[in-house]
Parts: sequence; C-alpha cells; structure tokens
Amino acid sequence: MTLPNRKKIFKQWVRKFHLWAGLGIGSIIFIISVTGCLYVFKDEIQDILRKDAMFHNEPDIDKKQVLPIHILEKKVNEYTQEKYPVHWVNIPIDRNESYRFYYYEKNPETTWNYFDEFIIYKSVYINPYTGEVLGIYDEKNGFFGVVLGIHFSLLLSRPIGSWVVGITTLLFIGMLISGIIIWWPKNKKARKQRFWFPKKNLKNWKKFNYDLHNILGFYASFVGIIIAITGSFYAFFFVRALIYLVFSGGLTQYPDFSEYKTTSPKTERTEITPDKIATQVEKLYPEAYGYSIDLGHEHLDEHSHPAFSIYIQQKKGVYYINNEVFFDENSGEMLYNRPHKEKNFGEKVIAANYDIHVGAILGLGGKILAFLVSLICASLPVTGFMIWWQRHKKRKKRLRIIE
Repeated sequence: MTLPNRKKIFKQWVRKFHLWAGLGIGSIIFIISVTGCLYVFKDEIQDILRKDAMFHNEPDIDKKQVLPIHILEKKVNEYTQEKYPVHWVNIPIDRNESYRFYYYEKNPETTWNYFDEFIIYKSVYINPYTGEVLGIYDEKNGFFGVVLGIHFSLLLSRPIGSWVVGITTLLFIGMLISGIIIWWPKNKKARKQRFWFPKKNLKNWKKFNYDLHNILGFYASFVGIIIAITGSFYAFFFVRALIYLVFSGGLTQYPDFSEYKTTSPKTERTEITPDKIATQVEKLYPEAYGYSIDLGHEHLDEHSHPAFSIYIQQKKGVYYINNEVFFDENSGEMLYNRPHKEKNFGEKVIAANYDIHVGAILGLGGKILAFLVSLICASLPVTGFMIWWQRHKKRKKRLRIIE
C-alpha cells in the first residue's frame, strides 16, 4: 500500500471516530462545558455575594485577641443546632476576614446520586473576635455546589459519575486531536482560507455554521486539550500518575511522609490543641493567605489521618503555591515543615492542576480564556450535529431519488 493511500485510509478512520464519538457523547460534552463556563468565576461571584459575611468589619482589631477555636466552634454549633460535628475550619491570616467552619458528612452507604451521597455540606462564617455568626451557606444545594456536581459527576454519585465524565473527557481529547487532523489543510493556499471566516460564507447560515465548527474549534482545541487533560486528572489515577511521572523527571512514587505520625495518646489532646497548631503555622507562614485545620471529630465516613498535616494556601484564589506542616494531632507538636520551594516540579504541577483547569494560573485573563474556550467547546457538539444533520438529510434525499 502506497503512502498516499495509507494517509487517505488513516484520515477516513479519523473522520469516522470524530463523527461517531461526537454523536455518542456530544450531549455530555455540552453539559460538562456549559457547567465549566459557569464555575470558572465562582470565587469572584461568591466574593461579591458573600462580602458581608466574609468581612466582619470589627473595629480596632489590633487591640483585640481572636477567641480560641473551640469557643468559636461551640458558638457555631449553638447557632446552627446541627446534629453533626464541625469537620474543619478555614482560618485567614488576614484578621479582617471571618473564620469559616464547615460541616461535611458523606453517606457511608452506597448511593447513586449526588444529593444522597452528601448528607451535609455547609459553611458558617463567624467573627473571630466576638463569635457572631455572619452567614450560613448550603454548599451542597447552593447554585455552584449543584453546578460542580453536574460538571464533576452529572449529579451521579462520584464513584460512578466521575468515571462517566472521565471517559467522556478522554474521548473528547481524542475528538479535539482528530478535529485538528481533519481540519489541517493539504497546502498553504488552503490553509490561509481556514484561519478566519470567508466573507462569502457569512450570508449562508449552513456554510457559516460549518466555519464556526471548524475555525472556532481549531483555535479552541489547543487550550481545550489542556483543560480536558486537567479535568480527567480528577477521574483517573493513571492520569495523575502520568502527569507526575512526566514533570517529576521520571519519578514513579509520590514522596511519602507517613513516618510523621501522631504518637502521643489521645489524653494529651486538649481544647487548645488546635490553637497551639494554629499559632505555629502562623509563625512559620505569616505572609500566607490562610490554612485549614481538621478538628479531629469522628464522622460518618472513614476518617483517619495518621500523618496529620495542615495545608497552607499562599495566595488567595489560587492553589499552585502551598506549604504543608505535619503535626502530632494530640499534642500539637510540630513534626515536619515542608515549604512549597522544597517540592519537586512534579508535585508543583499536581498542586497547580486546578488553577490550570480553570485558568486561574494566568490570573483573570486566564479565567476569561478558560471561560471562552469552554463556551466554544460547548458549541462544538451543537454546530457539529447541525453539519451532520444537513448531510444526513441530503443523503436521504439522494436515496429517495435513486429509488
């Protein structure tokens, strides 16, 4: 078989894959892409909507002390009257912001949908100086919680839905690559005509739709592939392992810190243990944005952490720079400090995955780019189906004439 024939056959197979994959998963791609668009600016929108809860506006805070964490937790429980224990607290180092306590319980029984999988997921904003509760938000049933549930698992339980979304995303990566192959022109002359909309096609909606699919699809494909790969990261371990392997320089195992264990007895844990941990974290990282402390209560799902670590977010709104400190959960003794700069490049890329996925790694401009690319990706199944439907109708019409 000659080389031109091989190329022709290869391109035919690519076209078939692109067509049938698009018809099979187009509706799911549309849903994932639209919800991705909606979620990109979640932080910016919530910062506006929750401004009065996020900032307590307490006067003269330089002359005041924040209340101990266990006192704040008690005030939160008294206010909410929830039967479940608080799971963790987010503490901003900028004391102008409120503390955020979270109730989070997953159903230990097997469920098939998002709403049954999470029993409770609520955040409570509280003034750390007075203990006044400033706002309670249902993260599970709130707008962005549901949007994320659709985006991540189509509102199925995560073990099921993440696989459905993950497989669809991998097929979509193949579709984007196959689309580039199909689009790629044979010569320079043809290439010039495919980079922008020909004026003669603007008045013909069928040709214009064809150009929309091909031209916008081409420009969006390269960023779309990155967004899709970083999305499949959450569904499949092999994607995470492969990313780490590539960017760590060939390492196959993630650094192990299981040696830093809680060894002191539970009797050493007191009400002020979380405050003792918090004091040490803030002394180590006074320039960070904030950190989270698991409050160590028993929960419905399996909840154990022999290596008790505190995650420190260096900058607001992004997660690619973070530090980690290991503590004895009962005594509050610091066991090991691991700043961001000590991590290998593979770990840094893994930590940056979310920021890359939503474009936050490039700031507001990156988020706008991610939004536009996601919007184009949502349009591709629609414009692609319209192209197929027109051709399908023409084919049926020819068959009728022949008959």
